[in-house]
Amino acid sequence: MTDVPEVICRPRSPRALWFCVAFAAAGVAVAVVWTVYRGPDALWLLVPGAALAFVGLVALHLVTARVDADAHGLRSRTLLRRWSLPWHEVADLQLWLKSHARGAQSRHVSVLLRNGRRRTLPLPTCSSAKILDFHDQLDALRALHHRYGTDVPESESESASATVRVISDRTAGRVPVAAAVWCVTLLIGAAVLAVPVSGVAADQRAWEAAVPCTAATPDTELGECLTYVPAVIARTDSNGSKKIGWVYFADDRPFERTMVSREAADGFHAGDKVRLTFWRNDLMAITGSRYVWREHVQSAGDLAAIAALAVLAAGYPGAQLLVRLRGRRLPGDEVLPSAMPFTLVLAGTALWLLPLCYFHPTTLFASATTITWAAAGTLGTAALVVWAWRATRVRAP
Repeated sequence: MTDVPEVICRPRSPRALWFCVAFAAAGVAVAVVWTVYRGPDALWLLVPGAALAFVGLVALHLVTARVDADAHGLRSRTLLRRWSLPWHEVADLQLWLKSHARGAQSRHVSVLLRNGRRRTLPLPTCSSAKILDFHDQLDALRALHHRYGTDVPESESESASATVRVISDRTAGRVPVAAAVWCVTLLIGAAVLAVPVSGVAADQRAWEAAVPCTAATPDTELGECLTYVPAVIARTDSNGSKKIGWVYFADDRPFERTMVSREAADGFHAGDKVRLTFWRNDLMAITGSRYVWREHVQSAGDLAAIAALAVLAAGYPGAQLLVRLRGRRLPGDEVLPSAMPFTLVLAGTALWLLPLCYFHPTTLFASATTITWAAAGTLGTAALVVWAWRATRVRAP
């Protein structure tokens, strides 16, 4: 392998990739022309046109990728980016095993620079087929690096080039980008859910305390009391759905129809005399002799519990980032401990945090009971965190 003067890595099956690019371009052109010709009636063609455009761009990115290596250095070219490095700036060429769904793995070449940064070569790469071709190209690149990028004897260079460091999602050399994205996304979702909790709790208390309107009720307070309107059901429609149905009122009084659950649509019948309950100008209940339908009122406890659950779900990718941060000084191919011990921390926290948020969404520290509840749970969580921290420490081999 040390006699290789130059290494050129090109994509496999370039004809097939160019065919995909041409087919996608033709499909996009047809979709655009037909949409312009037919007008708004053909706007649905923009959806497959966008899909074809995406496929074409991916194929174009793959077919234009190229990696060259010779005595002067390493050069990488893709559709949107080009870069080159002299060999003396490259510390090592390593194998990156990238995990996918269902246990599949793909192989890439990771370039470790002498300043500690990393770059990934677009080529060579492989999944399961032609693994030997991939490793032949990797060995050829490493041979060039050890010949022109290191100041060691040729015999030592050959022995070093035979040792390939393997980087994977479990080693210290990779940044868990997916874990960071999941953690931030879940925390943002939890914040979005937690912000309206106090407003929902106030509306829930107002609904539970609402009383029927009377003649003495001021006009400015009519929306906060209950208004009853009689009506007659003309017909019902389950609409073929498993969840919703429609109730139609005779003479469109007080309006034509309203959406209800399918059980309510089956429970009411044509000709039933019902009483409609309005609150804040919204229909809240339909009361009949055989069936009563009530509008679902958002619960602040449900919202707070879901927000807390999102925070706990963000805890596992956060634990992965923590384990990676603890091992930042380790060699890139050092296998890090699993973050699974922190799942016990999250499960133990969920046992006391979720019920607390559900039953006391806005009064977590309003009574001695809730304060004691939160303090005891926090101490238990702290003990589990200490145990998980010790269980995930890096041990010497």
